[in-house]
Amino acid sequence: MTATTTTDWRDTLRDAADLALVGIVVTVAAVPVVTTGAAVAVGAEAVHLRFAEGRWPGFADLLRSFGRRLLPGFLATLAVLAAALLLGLNLYWLRQGLAPGGAALTAVTVAAILALAGAVCLAIPFLGRGYGYLRALRTAVTRPKLILACVGVLGIAAMIGSILPVTAPLLAGYFLFALYTIARRVP
Repeated sequence: MTATTTTDWRDTLRDAADLALVGIVVTVAAVPVVTTGAAVAVGAEAVHLRFAEGRWPGFADLLRSFGRRLLPGFLATLAVLAAALLLGLNLYWLRQGLAPGGAALTAVTVAAILALAGAVCLAIPFLGRGYGYLRALRTAVTRPKLILACVGVLGIAAMIGSILPVTAPLLAGYFLFALYTIARRVP
């Protein structure tokens, strides 16, 4: 007789509640912007451990990981914010006619913004695997199809969050799970 593993509805509900809690904790930990990189990486690590190894990490493990990732996460957050600022300013100047290029360069800038957002999102699950920030980004940029999938997930999360802003902290955990699922098959 073979044993079959079935998922009880209570297990699914427990995972959903746990993911919502991860989202809330990540959101609260990211409030002082300097901790955003570490908070997201530790949240991704928790999601990875739960769905790859079947366990949630302990609180002490999470705190150690958070402390270890604080400075590199701050630097990664600064880099992402600087790139977003520069691309946002470029888009603003193009749309206002303050920079040459018109519609063609506006489209290229929007594509660059989406590619950067997708690459950063795809790097997140690799952070959960213990990769460093640069290695995670290098791994992500070599997978354009997955970057496109991450842009789609980001768009859906942004749409839901804009319709129901109160759900944004909950969405963060589900977003981390969606990114984990996208990157799951990458060795």
